[in-house]
Amino acid sequence: MSRKKTKKIIFENIEVIDAGAKGKTIAKAPDGKVIFLSNAVPGDVVDIQTFKKRKSYYEGKATVFHEHSDKRTEPVCEHFGTCGGCKWQNMTYGQQLYYKQKEVTNNLTRIGHIELPEVTPILGSEKQYFYRNKMEFSFSDSRWLTLDEIQSDKDLGDKNALGFHIPGMWDKILDVKKCHLQEDPSNAIRNAVKRFAVENDLEFFNTRNQTGLLRTMMIRTSTTGDVMVLIQFFKSDTAKRELLLDFISEKFPQITSLLYVINSKGNDTIYDQDVICYNGNDHIFEEMEGLKFKINAKSFYQTNSEQAYELYKITRDFAGLTGNELVYDLYTGTGTIAQFVAKKAKKVVGVEAVPDAIAAAKENAQLNNINNVDFFVGDMKHVFNSEFINKHGQPDVIITDPPRDGMHKDVVQQILNIAPKRVVYVSCNSATQARDLALMDGQYKVAKTQAVDMFPQTFHVENVVLLERR
Repeated sequence: MSRKKTKKIIFENIEVIDAGAKGKTIAKAPDGKVIFLSNAVPGDVVDIQTFKKRKSYYEGKATVFHEHSDKRTEPVCEHFGTCGGCKWQNMTYGQQLYYKQKEVTNNLTRIGHIELPEVTPILGSEKQYFYRNKMEFSFSDSRWLTLDEIQSDKDLGDKNALGFHIPGMWDKILDVKKCHLQEDPSNAIRNAVKRFAVENDLEFFNTRNQTGLLRTMMIRTSTTGDVMVLIQFFKSDTAKRELLLDFISEKFPQITSLLYVINSKGNDTIYDQDVICYNGNDHIFEEMEGLKFKINAKSFYQTNSEQAYELYKITRDFAGLTGNELVYDLYTGTGTIAQFVAKKAKKVVGVEAVPDAIAAAKENAQLNNINNVDFFVGDMKHVFNSEFINKHGQPDVIITDPPRDGMHKDVVQQILNIAPKRVVYVSCNSATQARDLALMDGQYKVAKTQAVDMFPQTFHVENVVLLERR
């Protein structure tokens, strides 16, 4: 039985009035329903064709632009509109910051019903382009074709791609010529690898058929000048593998860590795979206030190094440490925040669910000669219990930096049971942060809040909240 098609509706001369979640902009239909758009900017006056209708909203696309908003700017990337990585590149940076701040404030007040102090303006990023220290690209033997290419009778040329997934399409890869998110040598490496692979008949991966040799490429850079490149091969072919890796090593001597993975499983995640060092070190280093952080292929590290430093300074400032406090750092990851605040604390206890992350945290603490930190591994809602508190001490301050889903309700309840003087809540999702703050509102008030833009040209935003006991 075929799926019933949604009847397309045309709305004419509609003003786009706001920016919403996930990079969508918002208009109002004549019937009062909200319309979510993916290709307009607040202030545009457009004709809209809908492609989805729900009880309370439509989803659609602007097809005709009658007036262009003064909030618009010309995208710098030739791939904008096809690649889904920089959804707000057509909006001035000042307006990006305005809507990010608005989203955080709205989430805290409308979802959390939180009474906010005077809101400090969002901290923008000094770099609006070329700020990422990690990029992951995928190989494909059947690149994404534009409508013009499909309709053309010309030879389409090279069908291979090395780039990004088309949004919502797991098997379609856009061939990227230049990405404006990571500094060189990133673009030079990616383009040279693709060119060499094509010239030497190295098979690009086919996701549907699970065939080919070249699967993914990851490039990591650091403020110390280190460069890591990891090539993921779908199968073992020693001659072809060494041919490519030798080329990369000779062409780009600035690469300090050249790695590879052979992964024949159904997905391309490397966290359960053996990473093999082909040349150089198996890691790179990042540095912050004299602290060195050893980063391997599987390590998590904030992808905007400069803004991570600003985020951590805000977190440390909110914690109000004098040198006498016992601090718990929940969801500590590789322990970067824990080590960053350690010199101003009596002791820091970090907890994280990922064993490899805790191993890295311990190694980095030893590397930095930090002796007043302890790290423990375990599922937060299970390990962070009364027995743990009795063993390691009653914290004066809790710092929590959970994943996008926020904290489990049992973790929130345990924080309330402990009742530390201060809680510093770092979040990459202010909606789930607001939900958790609402659960704590009876016992804690929001004393400070600070949004930080870690990801210019996107709708993502970090937020730091200081909670003080009522």
